[in-house]
Amino acid sequence: MTQMIPEQPTQVEADAETSVWKPARRITTFSVGLVLVAILVLTALLAPWLAPFDPNIQHIELRLLPPSETHWLGTDGFGRDLLSRVVYGARPTLLLVSLILLLTIPVGLLIGISAGYIGGWYERIVMRLTDIVMSLPSLVMALALVAILGPGLMNGALALAFTSWPPFARQARAETLALRRSDYLAAARMQGIGGLRLMFGHILPLCLPSAVVRAALSLGGIILASAGLGFLGMGIQPPTAEWGSMVAEGSKVIFDQWWVAAAPGGAILFASLAFNLLGDGLRDKMDPRHGN
Repeated sequence: MTQMIPEQPTQVEADAETSVWKPARRITTFSVGLVLVAILVLTALLAPWLAPFDPNIQHIELRLLPPSETHWLGTDGFGRDLLSRVVYGARPTLLLVSLILLLTIPVGLLIGISAGYIGGWYERIVMRLTDIVMSLPSLVMALALVAILGPGLMNGALALAFTSWPPFARQARAETLALRRSDYLAAARMQGIGGLRLMFGHILPLCLPSAVVRAALSLGGIILASAGLGFLGMGIQPPTAEWGSMVAEGSKVIFDQWWVAAAPGGAILFASLAFNLLGDGLRDKMDPRHGN
């Protein structure tokens, strides 16, 4: 009897199968990041309905209880439900991140595009100031500014935004220099377009996608920096639920009641991972140098 040899797929069939699965692999990171960020945003929006208890009411008789059916993540040193505080802690974190992005991206793009377009002495002065700010430790500078301005949500956002705009400015300047002698801008100049109209009507839209990608990739670091301010007592003040200050409270009893610090620490990890995955997926989709 002759043994049947299984038919091998042809090169065309193999290429067809690869083309079917390749888009699915490419959007996996973006999809996972988008879902995780959506969960985080919905948690912040629906906090009053998702939290089982009031996050600020203290029950000293219930202090430092381990996770149970009643308190899924346990309680802290004041008897407050940790799950409720973690859920409400998403609100100031996302608000702080939003304020930083609203302050950082416009300033960075304005400085970078104007420096690349105008050039000359203006570019040299502006970019040297940018290099000086980039050379300073960001968290140390943020702590110094918060110490001067005082702790709080807005002051923390201003301090972190002051140290976050230089990368956007450098990237926008590099892209503007590459576009300044392009045929696209030459055609716009031939039509009488120049000055601010050329900068913000033609150069800005071309620099915006890369700025969005950089912003998404930097969100994880911004969340860690804001949590660091809260951990050091320079961020949002108690009794408002904030993940960094909650980790600071839990660090005092971390060897005996580990869940007090583990609950907000897990939330910080989840948020950083979500935005990092989203930023990586956006880079694959919007940056032509990555992916095909």
